Amino acid sequence: MVLGLASTAAYGRTGSGVQEKSALAQTLTWTAGDPIDHYLTFPTTAVAGPTTIVFENSAATGNTSGMPHTLTFDVSDPEYNNDVQLNILANPSDAQGGKHTAEVTLTPGRYRFHCTIPGHSAMQGILTVTEGGGGEDTTAPETSAKVDGETNADGDYLGHATVSVTATDEGGSGVEKTEYALGADGAWTPYTAPVMIHEVGTHKVRYRATDKAGNTAAEKAVDFNVVAPPTDDQTPPETSATVSGEKDDQGRYLDMATVTVTASDTGSGVNKIEYAIGADGAWTAYTAPVMVHEAGTHKVRYRASDKAGNAAAEKAVDFTVVVPPAEDKTPPETAATVAGAKNSDGAYLGAATVKVTATDAGGSGLDKIEYSLDAGPYLAYTAPVVVDRVGHHTFLHRATDKAGNTSEPKRASFDVAPGGGVPAPNCPELDERLTVFVGTVDTGIPNRLTRGRCTIGELIEDEKEWTSHALFLKHVDQVIDKLLADGVIDQREHKKIYAAAKQSGIGKPGQTEGYRPIFDGTAASLAKWQQVGGGSFGLNADGSITSSTTVPGMGMLWLPSRKYEDFSLKLQFRDDAPGDTNFANGGVFVRFPNVHDHPEESRPEWVAIKYGHEVQILDRPDGDMYKTGSLYGFDRVGLGGAGVTPKGTWNDYEIKVEGQHYSILRNGVLINEFDNTGGQQFNPPRDDDPGTDGRRFASGYIGLQVHGTTDVISYRDIRIKEL
Repeated sequence: MVLGLASTAAYGRTGSGVQEKSALAQTLTWTAGDPIDHYLTFPTTAVAGPTTIVFENSAATGNTSGMPHTLTFDVSDPEYNNDVQLNILANPSDAQGGKHTAEVTLTPGRYRFHCTIPGHSAMQGILTVTEGGGGEDTTAPETSAKVDGETNADGDYLGHATVSVTATDEGGSGVEKTEYALGADGAWTPYTAPVMIHEVGTHKVRYRATDKAGNTAAEKAVDFNVVAPPTDDQTPPETSATVSGEKDDQGRYLDMATVTVTASDTGSGVNKIEYAIGADGAWTAYTAPVMVHEAGTHKVRYRASDKAGNAAAEKAVDFTVVVPPAEDKTPPETAATVAGAKNSDGAYLGAATVKVTATDAGGSGLDKIEYSLDAGPYLAYTAPVVVDRVGHHTFLHRATDKAGNTSEPKRASFDVAPGGGVPAPNCPELDERLTVFVGTVDTGIPNRLTRGRCTIGELIEDEKEWTSHALFLKHVDQVIDKLLADGVIDQREHKKIYAAAKQSGIGKPGQTEGYRPIFDGTAASLAKWQQVGGGSFGLNADGSITSSTTVPGMGMLWLPSRKYEDFSLKLQFRDDAPGDTNFANGGVFVRFPNVHDHPEESRPEWVAIKYGHEVQILDRPDGDMYKTGSLYGFDRVGLGGAGVTPKGTWNDYEIKVEGQHYSILRNGVLINEFDNTGGQQFNPPRDDDPGTDGRRFASGYIGLQVHGTTDVISYRDIRIKEL
């Protein structure tokens, strides 16, 4: 990418490339051409004050394709200046010949700009603006810190302390960043909100700041003690531990085991958790799951204490880690047996039952067995296959092991003759009519038996309670597409059945606009949901649910009975956080996979965060920049203009997902739209984030986040309509 700054006489260039400043206002120039991934030239630095912006996208600047470009100053991110509203569309064929100007006033700080090109990703850049006329900034920022909280007679803080850090810069360039660190050697962390310290003990919080000219203030620190508030708590915390990882058939962990320790205390609260490896290993503060890689037998001890000083008795988990077996390159072996009563010609009377077995000598173990009947597609083999269609049949079978080796198909051939008896098939509904009916519409097509031994009419399920006509048509289309591929019907019959489905009107909306309740305020409805991770929800007398103020931890209440593709989800939420300084922090998880299918995740609620999307609920005026309506980690929405209501007020919330387009409405107002186009990464970056390419699903489950005992949130009237 080529960087450049064009200017009027106000800002010229010396032979060394250094800007010389005069008394006139500055001109900044962007140029574009044929490239779709960068500007040809653009400025990176400027000084504050009146400025002429020039944007040229013309034949003179190298545009031979005629493609339009748009120069935009981004005002949506609070990390950058947002006082310049600039959006210039330049096209070589427009009235200005692709050259446009605008007059703006720049202020000290950083501006983020981007160019949107139809059908392509946006190119981006940063313009850094410094104070004019002040010379080079060589003065570091001034910093200070204040510790707040309730104290006792000795000056110790009761229960917790809050550290607030401030930084100012008199040198002119402005504060770039403020950081803090816990303890004498803790890692530096960006300071974005006051730091709360809950752990009982002696603490040191270090802090510093850096300005935009690169000057860093000398490190400072505050020291203080936190003690447990007066309490009659005499009960130690409850502790438990789980071991997870891939295991062999003897229960030994392959290559690595992960030990996750949890502790809860309903009295004064958990103060610290510790673990130790081995019978005499040193105790270490537990902050994250412990991964044990070394092969051998292991013991991990653990304990916890609360803020009143009560210590739980030591517990331990024992396990064995082994080196994984050598790579398996040997495919499984399969065999098939055909059983049933035969006639004198050797044909099976009425039906033949085919049983497939498989063994794997390579060591990785069987993953799946598949079969193909009469040149049809390979299907998963889960139970003996009953073949009751009269005629000659060819049955292919194969297996795949966990190392990915697939065996060559083997063949079994046999004949089925009329006669005998077989069990009734497991069909969605009973339909023995001679022709295929859809509702009351007779297609005239024979109601044939399919390969699953159900009739065509039974697979159509026209007696089911469909929530929309479009959903019923989609179902019918999927059924008859498979029947066409299986050779049960032809193309003409396919068209006739689909036309009958449209004529039937089945599933057209009635009194509920097609929305189906998934939580209706009853205990029976809540029992269909499942809590994972920390926290919990309780059912209220008015039919709402509220997150617990006593069960600690972050977790999720999810509905495991159904996955959804495109849908409109409606619910009501209310901020019930206690006090004036606490705010509800919650969210609605959508399109995430089954949390129990990801044993590598020590906290199952993270499956929803990493592989689905969280639609944020947070009206807190400070702290986390992802407010209500944000797609957490991907698309920020700030406060203001979103219809924020007072705490304790019910809000309507609608999440509409169509393909990879997300629309979020609050109290009937559209507050965010997001396109999951692929390539986005979690912000701030996470080492274990899979990104959006192929890992955030086109279908999945619904869940409600519980964030903690002070982030109290209530929900009610949760309903969904499939689109």
